[in-house]
Amino acid sequence: MTDASLPAAPAAPARPKPGADAVAKAAAGGRKLTTVYVYEAPVRLWHWVNALSIVVLCVTGYFIGSPFPTLSGEASAHYLMGTIRFVHFSAGYILAVAFLGRIAWAFMGNQWSRELFTFRFWRKDFWRGCFTEIQWYAFLKPRPLKFVGHNPLAQFFMFWVMVVGLAFMIVTGFALYSEGAGPGSWQDVMFGWVIPLLGGSMQVHTLHHLGMWAIILFVIIHVYSVIREDIMSRQSMVSAMTSGYRSFKDDDPE
Repeated sequence: MTDASLPAAPAAPARPKPGADAVAKAAAGGRKLTTVYVYEAPVRLWHWVNALSIVVLCVTGYFIGSPFPTLSGEASAHYLMGTIRFVHFSAGYILAVAFLGRIAWAFMGNQWSRELFTFRFWRKDFWRGCFTEIQWYAFLKPRPLKFVGHNPLAQFFMFWVMVVGLAFMIVTGFALYSEGAGPGSWQDVMFGWVIPLLGGSMQVHTLHHLGMWAIILFVIIHVYSVIREDIMSRQSMVSAMTSGYRSFKDDDPE
């Protein structure tokens, strides 16, 4: 009997390639991206420069508002407060320049670079998202929503503190600086009008000092919420501001 007379062996059924179902599901829209490049390098640089500047400004600003007791001897031998003021002014310049750079990048960067300056307060889904986040922070919801950029509640507070609040602190800070720079200086020309508008130098000092405490309170809440979300939410937080990539812990669309 020759080989030709043997019955043909049945063909083995085709085996699907590993991961084919997952690829097909992803193509059909059943899965979401697990990693998205959100925060570009200029945004991340601004975040950390801004954070360091705020820390320096708050520490030095506190001692400017509550200076050390006067020491005996020549003033030239005790220039600590002068050094503190110099560091404060230097950090203020860095903060202001970085703030202007951040505004410029909002026009040049990706869609998430503009989130800091705009939020859709006119849309119901924005306020619904804020309410959902509040419920989750209050432990009334077991599962938060997923967001590529900032969640609505973060957008709301970031706008009012990091845009409006910082702008107020920069303007009032340079207004106070103009008193030392003198009449006719560019600080006086650009910001001197703020002092009479707000009721005088002492009033501006008070508002500037209160603004510092408002920012300190925001920083405490911000650090807490970032750490909490990094552990409990459905997306990465801390690593997103170092690498720029946001990773998601599940593939559920909502």
